[in-house]
Amino acid sequence: MNTAEAQNKIDFVLIWVDGNDPEWLEEKSRYDGSAVTGNTAVRFRDWDNLQYWFRGVERFAPWVNKVHFVTWGHLPKWLDTTHPKLHIVNHRDYIPHEYLPTFNANPIEVNLHRIPGLSEQFVFFNDDMFITAPVKPEDFFKNGRPCDAYGLNCIYFVEDSVGHINGCDLEQINNHFKSSKAVIRANRRKWFNVKNGLRNNIKTMMLSTWDWFPGFYYDHLPSSFLRSSFEEVWENCGEALDNTCRCRFRSGLNVNQWLIKYWQLCKGISVPRKEPGKAYQLKNEEIPKALAALRNGTHKLICLNDTAMTADFERICREVKDNFQKLLPEKSAFEK
Repeated sequence: MNTAEAQNKIDFVLIWVDGNDPEWLEEKSRYDGSAVTGNTAVRFRDWDNLQYWFRGVERFAPWVNKVHFVTWGHLPKWLDTTHPKLHIVNHRDYIPHEYLPTFNANPIEVNLHRIPGLSEQFVFFNDDMFITAPVKPEDFFKNGRPCDAYGLNCIYFVEDSVGHINGCDLEQINNHFKSSKAVIRANRRKWFNVKNGLRNNIKTMMLSTWDWFPGFYYDHLPSSFLRSSFEEVWENCGEALDNTCRCRFRSGLNVNQWLIKYWQLCKGISVPRKEPGKAYQLKNEEIPKALAALRNGTHKLICLNDTAMTADFERICREVKDNFQKLLPEKSAFEK
């Protein structure tokens, strides 16, 4: 691989936990005092659809350089670990030992830059985010810069939400970037850009009245990052990140990987892009819309977000898999 190819390569990073793994449950119970049971919390339960993530990558993003699959140590039985593009990453392979074991997604995410062999340009996926139509490298990076939507928003606080974590991210942003007006003025054409969408532009105009950041638009889709951005944020916000990583379980006082996303926006590193997908919450009237979009490959990217309000989990799980099977019926080379 020549220098130009090395600089332009794009990796994918996927984090996953098997919430039904008895060994994982046993270790978790030693730290949280819970009884060992297969009935895990919503954010740990398994939808048994990960094979379609790999099928989507192979079919719709064959240009990807490497897939870094991050797990506690368990692996799907169907996964072919010899695939040349696959890098299996155990938490202990990259997370500093003083933060382990962790059952908190935030330390897992904010240390991603430490993954051995990770490219400078990478796209981060949660395990509920899928590629469901052809994508190009330019959907994620342009001229070596991450693509993202610029937009201000207000933080939503409600019980059992991530509003408090988002607030902690904003505390770090406002401590470092003393004037939101100056930040926006420096990259006005990015903050007010047709690719951000009319609603984002209007919200940004209204919320830029204050000289501090009240919040940012977040689309809950795969995020494009520079490895060097993580390093820069650790250099500037190390105490907050360290405190987060010492929490074995998620806390409202944590920061998360959105801090790095917001940092890239404030620095003007990111390039505006038209939203390439849609996030759906699997509840009530959203479910038929999500299933239709999935079945038809309506979006390039789709997020199927599990919630505490997802009723009749077993039935919805089957319907999701049935529709994935219609879109991606053939096994990928990542499967045995």
